[in-house]
Amino acid sequence: MKKVSSEAFEQLYNEYSDKIYGFIFLLVNDREVAEDLTQDTFIKAYKNINQFNGESQLFTWLFRISRNVTIDYLRKKRLLKFFSIEKYQFESDQQTPIEIVMKGEATTILYEAICKLKLSYQEVLILRKIKELSIKETAEILNWNENKVKITTTRAIAALKKELMKRRESNEEVI
Repeated sequence: MKKVSSEAFEQLYNEYSDKIYGFIFLLVNDREVAEDLTQDTFIKAYKNINQFNGESQLFTWLFRISRNVTIDYLRKKRLLKFFSIEKYQFESDQQTPIEIVMKGEATTILYEAICKLKLSYQEVLILRKIKELSIKETAEILNWNENKVKITTTRAIAALKKELMKRRESNEEVI
Protein backbone atom coordinates (compact mmCIF):
# COMPACT_ATOMS: atom_id res chain seq x y z
CA MET A 1 0.00 0.00 0.00
CA LYS A 2 1.37 3.39 -1.01
CA LYS A 3 1.61 5.96 1.71
CA VAL A 4 1.78 9.65 0.93
CA SER A 5 2.93 12.31 3.36
CA SER A 6 0.57 15.12 4.24
CA GLU A 7 3.12 17.61 2.82
CA ALA A 8 3.24 15.76 -0.50
CA PHE A 9 -0.53 15.60 -0.68
CA GLU A 10 -0.81 19.29 0.19
CA GLN A 11 1.55 20.04 -2.69
CA LEU A 12 -0.61 17.88 -4.98
CA TYR A 13 -3.70 19.77 -3.82
CA ASN A 14 -2.06 23.17 -4.35
CA GLU A 15 -0.93 22.19 -7.84
CA TYR A 16 -4.21 20.76 -9.16
CA SER A 17 -7.12 22.03 -7.05
CA ASP A 18 -7.80 25.15 -9.17
CA LYS A 19 -7.89 23.12 -12.39
CA ILE A 20 -10.17 20.50 -10.83
CA TYR A 21 -12.42 23.21 -9.38
CA GLY A 22 -12.66 24.96 -12.77
CA PHE A 23 -13.69 21.75 -14.51
CA ILE A 24 -16.31 20.91 -11.88
CA PHE A 25 -17.62 24.47 -11.84
CA LEU A 26 -18.23 24.37 -15.59
CA LEU A 27 -20.40 21.31 -15.05
CA VAL A 28 -22.40 22.39 -11.97
CA ASN A 29 -22.42 26.22 -12.22
CA ASP A 30 -22.46 26.63 -8.45
CA ARG A 31 -19.40 27.85 -6.53
CA GLU A 32 -20.25 26.18 -3.24
CA VAL A 33 -21.10 22.85 -4.86
CA ALA A 34 -17.93 23.03 -6.97
CA GLU A 35 -15.87 23.70 -3.84
CA ASP A 36 -17.50 20.76 -2.04
CA LEU A 37 -17.01 18.43 -4.99
CA THR A 38 -13.38 19.55 -5.34
CA GLN A 39 -12.85 18.67 -1.68
CA ASP A 40 -14.62 15.34 -2.21
CA THR A 41 -12.32 14.66 -5.16
CA PHE A 42 -9.18 15.17 -3.10
CA ILE A 43 -10.54 13.20 -0.15
CA LYS A 44 -11.29 10.31 -2.50
CA ALA A 45 -7.85 10.65 -4.09
CA TYR A 46 -6.16 10.61 -0.69
CA LYS A 47 -8.09 7.54 0.42
CA ASN A 48 -7.37 5.74 -2.86
CA ILE A 49 -3.82 6.88 -3.60
CA ASN A 50 -2.76 3.22 -3.35
CA GLN A 51 -4.86 2.54 -6.46
CA PHE A 52 -2.84 5.00 -8.54
CA ASN A 53 -0.53 2.71 -10.48
CA GLY A 54 1.26 5.27 -12.63
CA GLU A 55 -0.27 4.05 -15.90
CA SER A 56 -1.74 7.52 -16.41
CA GLN A 57 -0.61 10.93 -15.30
CA LEU A 58 -1.56 11.97 -11.79
CA PHE A 59 -3.34 14.96 -13.35
CA THR A 60 -5.63 12.79 -15.50
CA TRP A 61 -6.24 10.38 -12.61
CA LEU A 62 -7.46 13.31 -10.48
CA PHE A 63 -9.62 14.62 -13.34
CA ARG A 64 -11.20 11.19 -13.71
CA ILE A 65 -12.01 11.12 -9.98
CA SER A 66 -13.47 14.64 -10.21
CA ARG A 67 -15.57 13.63 -13.21
CA ASN A 68 -16.95 10.61 -11.36
CA VAL A 69 -17.66 12.63 -8.22
CA THR A 70 -19.46 15.28 -10.30
CA ILE A 71 -21.48 12.76 -12.30
CA ASP A 72 -22.55 11.06 -9.06
CA TYR A 73 -23.66 14.45 -7.74
CA LEU A 74 -25.55 15.27 -10.94
CA ARG A 75 -27.28 11.90 -10.93
CA LYS A 76 -28.36 12.34 -7.33
CA LYS A 77 -29.62 15.86 -7.93
CA ARG A 78 -30.83 15.12 -11.46
CA LEU A 79 -29.29 18.35 -12.64
CA LEU A 80 -29.15 18.69 -16.37
CA LYS A 81 -28.39 22.39 -16.62
CA PHE A 82 -24.66 22.88 -16.47
CA PHE A 83 -23.16 26.33 -16.77
CA SER A 84 -23.51 29.92 -17.76
CA ILE A 85 -20.81 31.96 -19.45
CA GLU A 86 -21.41 35.29 -17.70
CA LYS A 87 -18.96 34.34 -14.96
CA TYR A 88 -16.19 33.69 -17.48
CA GLN A 89 -16.12 37.01 -19.31
CA PHE A 90 -12.69 38.55 -19.53
CA GLU A 91 -12.62 42.19 -20.47
CA SER A 92 -9.78 43.78 -22.34
CA ASP A 93 -8.91 47.46 -22.20
CA GLN A 94 -8.55 47.39 -25.97
CA GLN A 95 -12.17 46.40 -26.64
CA THR A 96 -14.95 48.91 -26.95
CA PRO A 97 -18.04 48.47 -24.77
CA ILE A 98 -20.04 47.42 -27.85
CA GLU A 99 -17.44 44.75 -28.72
CA ILE A 100 -17.51 43.45 -25.15
CA VAL A 101 -21.31 43.20 -25.17
CA MET A 102 -21.41 41.53 -28.58
CA LYS A 103 -18.70 39.03 -27.61
CA GLY A 104 -20.51 38.31 -24.33
CA GLU A 105 -23.80 37.68 -26.11
CA ALA A 106 -22.17 35.39 -28.68
CA THR A 107 -20.38 33.44 -25.97
CA THR A 108 -23.57 33.12 -23.93
CA ILE A 109 -25.39 31.73 -26.98
CA LEU A 110 -22.54 29.25 -27.52
CA TYR A 111 -22.65 27.98 -23.95
CA GLU A 112 -26.43 27.77 -23.91
CA ALA A 113 -26.18 25.62 -27.04
CA ILE A 114 -23.55 23.39 -25.40
CA CYS A 115 -25.93 22.90 -22.45
CA LYS A 116 -28.52 21.44 -24.84
CA LEU A 117 -26.14 18.66 -25.93
CA LYS A 118 -25.93 15.26 -24.30
CA LEU A 119 -23.52 14.86 -21.37
CA SER A 120 -20.78 13.02 -23.28
CA TYR A 121 -20.69 15.80 -25.89
CA GLN A 122 -20.58 18.46 -23.17
CA GLU A 123 -17.72 16.71 -21.39
CA VAL A 124 -15.60 16.25 -24.48
CA LEU A 125 -16.17 19.85 -25.59
CA ILE A 126 -15.28 21.19 -22.14
CA LEU A 127 -12.14 19.09 -21.87
CA ARG A 128 -10.90 19.47 -25.46
CA LYS A 129 -12.05 22.93 -26.49
CA ILE A 130 -12.47 24.90 -23.26
CA LYS A 131 -9.85 23.30 -21.00
CA GLU A 132 -7.67 22.60 -24.07
CA LEU A 133 -6.56 19.16 -22.92
CA SER A 134 -4.91 16.79 -25.37
CA ILE A 135 -6.71 13.86 -26.94
CA LYS A 136 -4.66 11.51 -24.77
CA GLU A 137 -5.46 13.38 -21.54
CA THR A 138 -9.15 13.55 -22.45
CA ALA A 139 -9.19 9.83 -23.22
CA GLU A 140 -7.64 9.04 -19.84
CA ILE A 141 -10.08 11.28 -17.94
CA LEU A 142 -13.16 9.92 -19.71
CA ASN A 143 -11.80 6.36 -19.71
CA TRP A 144 -12.20 6.20 -23.49
CA ASN A 145 -9.73 5.29 -26.20
CA GLU A 146 -8.23 8.13 -28.23
CA ASN A 147 -10.24 7.23 -31.32
CA LYS A 148 -13.51 7.57 -29.38
CA VAL A 149 -12.39 11.02 -28.20
CA LYS A 150 -11.72 12.09 -31.78
CA ILE A 151 -15.02 10.72 -33.08
CA THR A 152 -17.06 12.10 -30.18
CA THR A 153 -15.40 15.51 -30.51
CA THR A 154 -16.28 15.60 -34.21
CA ARG A 155 -19.86 14.55 -33.48
CA ALA A 156 -20.15 17.02 -30.59
CA ILE A 157 -18.99 19.88 -32.81
CA ALA A 158 -21.48 18.84 -35.51
CA ALA A 159 -24.28 18.65 -32.93
CA LEU A 160 -23.25 22.04 -31.58
CA LYS A 161 -23.34 23.56 -35.07
CA LYS A 162 -26.79 22.06 -35.61
CA GLU A 163 -28.01 23.46 -32.27
CA LEU A 164 -26.62 26.90 -33.12
CA MET A 165 -28.31 26.82 -36.54
CA LYS A 166 -31.59 25.85 -34.90
CA ARG A 167 -31.27 28.78 -32.48
CA ARG A 168 -30.39 31.12 -35.34
CA GLU A 169 -33.43 30.05 -37.35
CA SER A 170 -35.77 30.44 -34.37
CA ASN A 171 -34.37 33.95 -33.73
CA GLU A 172 -34.90 34.90 -37.39
CA GLU A 173 -38.55 33.82 -37.15
CA VAL A 174 -39.04 36.15 -34.17
CA ILE A 175 -37.64 39.13 -36.07
